[in-house]
Amino acid sequence: MKTEQHPPSGAPGSDAAFQILQTENWRLKRAVEELSFLNDLARAIGASTNLYEIMQTIIRRSLQGVHAEQGVITLVGAQAGDPTKTLVRDMVTSSEHQPFRPNQSLLGWMYRNKTTLLLNDPGGDERFRGVNWDASVVSLLCAPLIVKSELKGILTVYNKKNAEGFSEEDQRFLAIIAAQSAQVIENARLCEEEQTLLRMQEQVRLAARIQLDLLPQTAPTLAGYDLAGRSIPAQSVGGDYFDFIPADGERLAVCLGDVSGKGLPASLLMANLQATIRGQTLLGDSASACLRRSNTLLFQSTDDEKFATVFYAILDPHWHQLRYCNAGHNDPFLFSATGAAPARLTTGGLVLGILPSFPFQEEAIALNPGDVLLIYSDGITEAVNAGNEDFGESRLITLVQQNLALPAGALIEKIIAAVTAFAGNVPQRDDITLVVVKRK
Repeated sequence: MKTEQHPPSGAPGSDAAFQILQTENWRLKRAVEELSFLNDLARAIGASTNLYEIMQTIIRRSLQGVHAEQGVITLVGAQAGDPTKTLVRDMVTSSEHQPFRPNQSLLGWMYRNKTTLLLNDPGGDERFRGVNWDASVVSLLCAPLIVKSELKGILTVYNKKNAEGFSEEDQRFLAIIAAQSAQVIENARLCEEEQTLLRMQEQVRLAARIQLDLLPQTAPTLAGYDLAGRSIPAQSVGGDYFDFIPADGERLAVCLGDVSGKGLPASLLMANLQATIRGQTLLGDSASACLRRSNTLLFQSTDDEKFATVFYAILDPHWHQLRYCNAGHNDPFLFSATGAAPARLTTGGLVLGILPSFPFQEEAIALNPGDVLLIYSDGITEAVNAGNEDFGESRLITLVQQNLALPAGALIEKIIAAVTAFAGNVPQRDDITLVVVKRK
């Protein structure tokens, strides 16, 4: 609608019937123009899925439709604590003034009333007493963007281009524009959210691939020993890890860690911890020295809420000796082929990352033929069933004792299958990680 028209007042001397005919003719002409305007708008916004392009088009057409200087669309959230929280805002101005933004009082009024609002004297309106309006705001018109009875946003235009201010016809017409545009805007917003989600899912998929590549793809071959490890994250990525790291000579470092948290933040900390421990292992020092320096480095690179439990051991296959340090991790079990109760490997110290330094201790143990060392994360023992019962250490110990003759990899699969069967339909709550070291 390029020109603004008003109902004719009637020519001098015309009779009442002629004046009625002129008025109806004007109304019909305006209706045709409005219909053409709305059809053009529908074609313009229907050809795009870009939220900002759609909003810009609607604002520009609205300024033309009601002859206003500035316009803005404000999309609001649905949070219970702040239902008028702005999610997206876009504006268009045809004046030299700075773009206006709906104030919180105006947003609140629209949220409560969900109807059009016409203000030709904002500063003098009793409904907004005490509100400080921009001095250049002479008049404004608001229309709600409603989808399925919910307020999704507000279309606001400012300052009618003539001194008379906005009319009831302008109010009615802007309401029609808003009603026609609301679903299109919401569809575009949802489409953008979906695209954002897809991009995030792809990033998570890549992160999971990278994390999987960080873990040993196969266990190393070590004369006289059978080794295996496996990790199953509760989410796409996890905070558990295990590693086999060649040390000096024939020695092999074996470790299993569990960092605080879940998901992407935990996976990033896990990668940091793994790189730290690998670097310290290359120095060829003792198990306790490795964790002591790793603890300091982790403390310096993370905040107070981040920490990790780690079991770290150095296996000497020549002397069949394991020197280990347990930094707050679940006690690994050393099973003997004699059938004796398993030994708990407890010597060590605090979890990593809590204090800047700590005097970690280590212990040396002998590995006899047939001995099996089981290192695991709490995703095993704390797995729950439908009755909220933990899998627990007792089941784990009994299961391993009954299957000591199995190869290391087969024993791990046996444990995972038992935990999965125990949990049933209950979703996995925590990462599951296992390492088995068996002397042949």
